[in-house]
Amino acid sequence: MKPNRVWGLAATVSVLVLIAACGGQQNTVSTELAADPGSCEVTRPTRISIATGNASGVFYALGGGMAEALGRSTGGTVRANAAETGASVQNIEQLGTGDYQVAFSTADTAVDAVTGTGSFAPDRRDVVALARLYTSTVQVVVRNDRAIGSLADLAGKRVSTGSPRSGTEVVANRLLETANVTAHAQRLDLGTSVDGLRDGSLDALIWVGGLPTPALIDLFSSAGDQVSMLDISATLPAMRRLNGAYEPGGVPAEVYGTGSSTPSIAVGNVLLARSDIDPALSCVVTRTLLENLDELAAVNRAAAEITIETIADTGEVPLAPGSRRAVESLR
Repeated sequence: MKPNRVWGLAATVSVLVLIAACGGQQNTVSTELAADPGSCEVTRPTRISIATGNASGVFYALGGGMAEALGRSTGGTVRANAAETGASVQNIEQLGTGDYQVAFSTADTAVDAVTGTGSFAPDRRDVVALARLYTSTVQVVVRNDRAIGSLADLAGKRVSTGSPRSGTEVVANRLLETANVTAHAQRLDLGTSVDGLRDGSLDALIWVGGLPTPALIDLFSSAGDQVSMLDISATLPAMRRLNGAYEPGGVPAEVYGTGSSTPSIAVGNVLLARSDIDPALSCVVTRTLLENLDELAAVNRAAAEITIETIADTGEVPLAPGSRRAVESLR
């Protein structure tokens, strides 16, 4: 992973930080909260780092779009960079250490964080939501020459379960657990997983991401006769017993040109920050997101699902007060 310079928030917050490489530590020395908690304007030059996910996934694409929109919408007062990361679990942990100020996460992992369950047990994480984003779909892709027709057939197979400490890995492990399957798990990022499926070094990959995921478009375009999407919808009741954020979902045939639609499981995505984020900054981030939906949908059409009607529906993860003010001001 390339080093990323991370700067402290300074909307109307003054923060002195120790700059660290991506994945390193950052120490907050002093914080002075804004005098006007009702502001929705950043008046001081502010740099933030947005934790996204794999470079070939939707989080990364939309994070880059958001970073550009923040700079443009604030006349350069807020300057943001989108950092490639392992995704959800890592992102939340590094929000806590101050390495990032804003982070993408799947909703199930965010629920685990605020309730102190799953990957975060037994301690709760002090995070809030800035927005509900689009819905991700659990996509299980298998090689056609490996006789895999169900999750049970993954037993003993080489299966990519996603990057370490990612939201994909959380879902993949839960899928295998509910199916009572022991596979040879490979903790690989999406790009490496796609290459492994294409060259036969992997039997299957599990991915949680928006539709379409660019790396999977490439896979089905170049090797569509060698791979198929697996129907995992029967596991939904068991998955919901582990975490209530899971929903019915599916991959329409036209997304990857698969010939037929594939029933699956879906989970929402949220944009997160620490609960002590300056309300003015959280308001600006959420407002900028809402005011640039067309541009973000041009970056990846998954963003077309984000609406003002659903953006505040963050479930068990509390919505930041500044973000709520942004939504209410635009309704």
